[in-house]
Amino acid sequence: MPTQPTYPGVYIEEIPSGVRTITGVSTSITAFIGRSLRGPVNEPITINSYGDFERIFGGLWLNSTLGYAVRDFYLNGGSQAIIVRLTHSKSKPAEGEAPAQAEPTAKKAQLNVNSLNLEAANEGNWGNALKVRIEYVDTNVIRDAEAKKLFNITVLDNSTDQQEVFRNVSVLPNHPRRVDKVLSNESYLVRFRNGPLPTERPSAHAQPASDKKLWGDNDTNTKAEENSGADGDELDVNDFTGSNKEGNKEGLYALNKADLFNILCIPPYKADNNIDYDSLVDSSAEFCRDRRAFFIIDPPSNWTNKDVAKNDLQNIGEPTSYAAVFFPRIKQPNPLRDNQIEEFVPCGAIAGVFARTDVQRGVWKAPAGTEATLTGVPQLSVPLTDPENGELNPLGINCLRTLPAFGRVIWGARTRRGDDRLTDDWKYIPVRRFALFLEESLYRGTQWVVFEPNDEPLWAQIRLNLGAFMHTLFLQGAFQGRKPEDAYFVKCDKETTIQNDINLGIVNIIVGFAPLKPAEFVILKIQQIAGQIAV
Repeated sequence: MPTQPTYPGVYIEEIPSGVRTITGVSTSITAFIGRSLRGPVNEPITINSYGDFERIFGGLWLNSTLGYAVRDFYLNGGSQAIIVRLTHSKSKPAEGEAPAQAEPTAKKAQLNVNSLNLEAANEGNWGNALKVRIEYVDTNVIRDAEAKKLFNITVLDNSTDQQEVFRNVSVLPNHPRRVDKVLSNESYLVRFRNGPLPTERPSAHAQPASDKKLWGDNDTNTKAEENSGADGDELDVNDFTGSNKEGNKEGLYALNKADLFNILCIPPYKADNNIDYDSLVDSSAEFCRDRRAFFIIDPPSNWTNKDVAKNDLQNIGEPTSYAAVFFPRIKQPNPLRDNQIEEFVPCGAIAGVFARTDVQRGVWKAPAGTEATLTGVPQLSVPLTDPENGELNPLGINCLRTLPAFGRVIWGARTRRGDDRLTDDWKYIPVRRFALFLEESLYRGTQWVVFEPNDEPLWAQIRLNLGAFMHTLFLQGAFQGRKPEDAYFVKCDKETTIQNDINLGIVNIIVGFAPLKPAEFVILKIQQIAGQIAV
């Protein structure tokens, strides 16, 4: 640090190097949105394994395709996911007023535990399996009057055998172990219901009969009120992008509470095993553009052959480089239906392949080809031939194929702007995703520039730090070109930032890169060589 010399002698100062290392962001954090058995609602919850999903959100559920997509994501190499659980709300006109008021159809289970009003931690039928016991602290160890007002709470989820115990809690308003605060901060199962705390501690439950176990005697435990918890109706598009959803950070926009996600999956949520393609796809792709993410679009259930896919492509949103559509759906055994083969959407498996390819080869490698195998997918709903693939690929429809020896693979890497007639710069998935990776990494890595003196020393630091980051990617093979000057450039000087920009507080940085593009068409030219001809 700078030193103010006050006495004769030697002073030592440490001078900063000016190097501010830019770290590349993650490229495969995948967000899943839909219904689940349990879990927080409208909250982005980060998980790192399918076991986390089962523990927090209940695992597979026949009434939702979300769990199957998350399972496929982890089967195919996914690492980190963000889950947003939604419940349905229907519009209910307020009395005497024209405006509609949203009323949730999913309910939390209610428990009246000996005058202590509790409810399940979140909505769903799962809460109907809750049981609660109140027990008092052993009177032999109580030494003061206040301790005589303490009690213990034990909560059991009878469907999973998960049990929680909270000792020495109190209903006294100023007590450090006040029961409503303890449950709010420590319990995954129950919460104190809104309202005043009881003035006296709740009475203790009786001990079970001698011939019954602790939780087997239903007369000595408090059960959830019958059918008070409900899963609610199936979702509709308003639960994702309805009125005030963005402002309240709910539905699709609950992801604004998450720091970063790279891939978005919305598995089917309607009875016909689809989503609202006419409106939700455009809203989701636009949201991904704003968040520098990529949307994987599942094929509609009526795409039963390549002709329907070709003719119906215009009905799944506007062409955008921030999304890609894959066809056909996949067939897998359903463990909840005695392993009968059923159709599922491929978004989870495809996102897993994206994640696996990013780790093994880099985000600049197309997540397609013989290495992009789909694990846990024994069949595809529509087998495609080379000529059929040749009709769909030029339109920007990425095909899933069955190849001998390789199994099921992804055999396309085009965005929704991948139609050959559009001649778009962002035709390919790896080019778009690599650009998003650069944008997000450089955005986060240049925050230190704000409020720095806007002159040549700052510009030199910017060139040094951004250039080092780009050169690292060059050495990893992320760009075209044999030399750095052919692969990328970073420009920040008096040409990019003129005096008027300086007066306005602006510094302009121009970063260019030569992206790698996948070799879609490999052409082998073979010629016969005539034997030696005498002249």
